[in-house]
Amino acid sequence: MIPSAIQWLPGSAHFGPRLADILAIPGHAIGLHRFPDGELRATVGPAGATTIVCCSLYQPNEKLIALLLVAEALRRDGARRLVLVSPYLAYMRQDAAFHPGEAISQRAIGALLANNFDRVITFDAHLHRTSSLAKVFPGAEADNLSAAPAIEALLRGEGVDATTVVVGPDEESRSWVADIARRLRLNYCVAQKVRESDQSVRITFAEPKIFTGRRVIFIDDIISSGGTLTACAQALTAAGATSIDVIVVHALFPHPLMIAFGRAGVRSVRSTNSVPHPTNAISLNELLARALRDGAAGVSESGDV
Repeated sequence: MIPSAIQWLPGSAHFGPRLADILAIPGHAIGLHRFPDGELRATVGPAGATTIVCCSLYQPNEKLIALLLVAEALRRDGARRLVLVSPYLAYMRQDAAFHPGEAISQRAIGALLANNFDRVITFDAHLHRTSSLAKVFPGAEADNLSAAPAIEALLRGEGVDATTVVVGPDEESRSWVADIARRLRLNYCVAQKVRESDQSVRITFAEPKIFTGRRVIFIDDIISSGGTLTACAQALTAAGATSIDVIVVHALFPHPLMIAFGRAGVRSVRSTNSVPHPTNAISLNELLARALRDGAAGVSESGDV
């Protein structure tokens, strides 16, 4: 059996084959067949002793079933160690029961994946009350990587004026917005957000005058409905920002929303390739390869475990 191999589910071919090339290990596309009643049949390639499975969990429900089938097939084929590379992890936001009878999806999905994979690698998981990704995946290794180095490289390569302000959507974004601002030696602030519904938020800034005549780089981990971004852009435009450029780690929003963003004052939106999207401009492949190579559980430059 080969020491290590990489395989990818449909929907993750935008990064799986490239990751195999960077790591110089065999790669294989996993086949999925849908029966008339919706059941799935998964067909995997030859397993490695360590097999890396690539699956970005946007539109996640069918993919979670596929991952269970893939893990079974690879284990039966001799894989001793399964590593799930999921640049975007779904079901992380519901980390508590906010109303009677609600399921805690983070706990349920975390246990499901931990029971089938030995290591899970993701980027900027949407954690709020959970202190670390390790608590989401009991008994498995967990890597919550930051996209900040890739975002920094993009902006540094373009050159950023020293008067630019980095803005985050809420207090929960402060730590990583501050990190990117520090890397680029820029000022930053975060919005004060009150969510009125799933698609309606109210945004204010403590010192709106700091935006007058300045470029803003708005950074968020997830854009889904676009309500927060639209409200922030409107507030920043009203405060006198000269331009608003958006960088998002996980772009989950439908592309036609770009029209609404533009009307709100957004000049550009760029995203990482954690989820395939027309706005993809920042590759996470090198950061993933580095994480897989690091440590005894990773993949070396030669592809060995």
